Amino acid sequence: MFDKKMPEAWRVLRIQSELVDGIEHLVKIQHAVNIFGSARLSPTDPYYTEAEKLGCLLSQAGLTVITGGGPGIMEAANKGAYQNGSLSIGLNITLPHEQKPNRYQDISLSFRYFFVRKFMFMKHAIAFAILPGGFGTLDELFEALTLIQTQKSEPFPVVLVGKDYWQGLLTWFKDVMLARGCIDPSDIELMTLVDSAEEAAHIIIEHYHKHITCQSDT
Repeated sequence: MFDKKMPEAWRVLRIQSELVDGIEHLVKIQHAVNIFGSARLSPTDPYYTEAEKLGCLLSQAGLTVITGGGPGIMEAANKGAYQNGSLSIGLNITLPHEQKPNRYQDISLSFRYFFVRKFMFMKHAIAFAILPGGFGTLDELFEALTLIQTQKSEPFPVVLVGKDYWQGLLTWFKDVMLARGCIDPSDIELMTLVDSAEEAAHIIIEHYHKHITCQSDT
């Protein structure tokens, strides 16, 4: 929550403390996949099942799974990753509603500031998996796309899971944004649309293997 009574200088120190705390807790993380999606989807939703499956597949492959730490899709992904081979991490955010940390986290951090939390998501990411979600999910999607497009981040897979959910957005990108010259054809290729956890895991794990091979060659 925004604290209007806090002096600006002290707010800077609070931001600094969140950065230092986050970096210290995650300093040993090397290869992480961020999984995003709605906090509002229940365990009976098919996408909850896909998120849990994806978390499990990635964790078994040795990849750390990071989510926003809350319920819904975030809980499912953490649950799938939890005790399945690698770390399950939640980067929680203080909100007036919706956000309550789920119990499937090996490391659970809490942030007041979205931009500090976003920095932590990007710092260790080798891929983003985006399942159906709302404004927060779209925010993370466009953050990643913008940083890759502007070459502020190394390219990595941005995988949209759920053709029925995401196809309309991709069609709008092509029919409106691309047609008006607001983006390039190569920008569309920054995203990959799939329909299952298995497809998403295959793309991400393949990129992971190429990534560590490149690292070992340098």
